[in-house]
Amino acid sequence: MSNTAIMTDSNCGIMPDEGRDLGIYVLPMPLIIDGQTYYEGVDITLDEFFKRQISGADITTSQPSPGDVEAMWTDLLRTYDEIVFIPMSGGLSSTCQTALILSEEEPFRGRVFVVDNRRISVTQAQSVLDAKLLAEEGKTASQIKEILEAEALDASIYIAVDTLEYLKKGGRITAAAAAIGTHTGPGALGIGVVRFHKSSQ
Repeated sequence: MSNTAIMTDSNCGIMPDEGRDLGIYVLPMPLIIDGQTYYEGVDITLDEFFKRQISGADITTSQPSPGDVEAMWTDLLRTYDEIVFIPMSGGLSSTCQTALILSEEEPFRGRVFVVDNRRISVTQAQSVLDAKLLAEEGKTASQIKEILEAEALDASIYIAVDTLEYLKKGGRITAAAAAIGTHTGPGALGIGVVRFHKSSQ
């Protein structure tokens, strides 16, 4: 058995229950819906989330608390020698930067390796699955981090949305941009395409 635990967050689309089946540890991301905090895959399902979103609920996201991150690391280090943590892209959330800072503190220094390979969703999930295979091949956590970050640009994801309303609510685009995009006509937002390419080892 590998002595390296593979850990990610639910932004990759892998929920905690599915992660347990795969031998991957998943940190559930907090969602704040109408002022109440839920955790993905723990006390709210994806179907329930989408129903609340469509119904017009006020939804925001938050990064996991440092305490939650440290608690999972501490628990895993009782069983494993090392941890590879693959959070969502550091370009989209401060989760990665916070984890990098925490990993430099005792007792995590030299045992927890945080990967920022600039991925999210299906491409992040692929990195997690790659990390699991690399660990099973006997690669160390440091080696896995190096490999994944070297392959950071070997994946692209293109996303088109049916409405810009949620991007506006989340502050990703301005109200003016949302208004312009919304009034360009049916089908103007296009089709979502995901492309993934992985270089040979």
